[in-house]
Amino acid sequence: MKEKANNDAKSDKLINPEKSVFQNLREENEKRQKQLEQQQEELQKQVELREKQRREAYEKRIQQERLELMRMKQGLIEESSLIPEEEEEEEIKMSLWARFRSFIYLNKWWLGLACFVVFLGVFLIRDYMSRPRPDMVVLLIGKYGAIGESENLSEYVKSFADDFNGNGKTEVEVYYIDYDSKEDYANYANGSDTKLTTEMQIADAVMVISDHDFSGMVVPDEVFVDLSSLFPDNEHIDKQFFYLKDTDFADRVGVDRSKIKDDTFIAVRAPKRVMYASKDEMQETYNKDMPVIEKIIDDLSK
Repeated sequence: MKEKANNDAKSDKLINPEKSVFQNLREENEKRQKQLEQQQEELQKQVELREKQRREAYEKRIQQERLELMRMKQGLIEESSLIPEEEEEEEIKMSLWARFRSFIYLNKWWLGLACFVVFLGVFLIRDYMSRPRPDMVVLLIGKYGAIGESENLSEYVKSFADDFNGNGKTEVEVYYIDYDSKEDYANYANGSDTKLTTEMQIADAVMVISDHDFSGMVVPDEVFVDLSSLFPDNEHIDKQFFYLKDTDFADRVGVDRSKIKDDTFIAVRAPKRVMYASKDEMQETYNKDMPVIEKIIDDLSK
């Protein structure tokens, strides 16, 4: 019987061996989990202890510094080793390249504006130097698109001009500047401000056709010749201005008379030094063009 019982026990153990294996794994896992929890608790306690010690040390140092400061204020001590002195800021040493990059970054807007001005100046000078040299130049300033966009004014002036530059043909150039003193943005967008400033600072032209919208921007007594002294009996002249309203100017340049405003005039720039030309250069242009202007005034005054 005993042998039979032993055999049965062995049989049960062989039939269900997985049960003991799972139990062992579970117990082992539980044991490891407890060990990890214990380790974490120990680490947490160490962290809390260090934090407490650091805080206590900080509070103790602050308290000591306060006491030292009070003693210094009371004159008991002159200086303290506990209170650190303010250190002078160490000068930051930068390389040449770093300083250059810093300068560019801090002044980028001004540098951009300067580059634009230089570019514009180079462009205008190059444009001026590359222009063909006509025998005469006329400045047409204002809202005169119908006149400025045709060749009639150029042809009309050319009928009184000569081959001054000796190239075998007579050429008259009309520089039309679409300008309106009340339209600042349009003037800027069209470059009219720049064109007008440039033309008034060089000696290419002395004959100006415009109106009081432009003359109000300058000092006529300083900029223009007194035509009344040259043509004392001309009813179309008032001081510096030869007015075109009641003349045949519209017919001569092929536009409707309504396109000529009451204050449209011809004026002549006085020879004087300007930014990009000497008085002698202005005088040379004046001497060359004035006989042509006199012929035009005589023709329109008939």
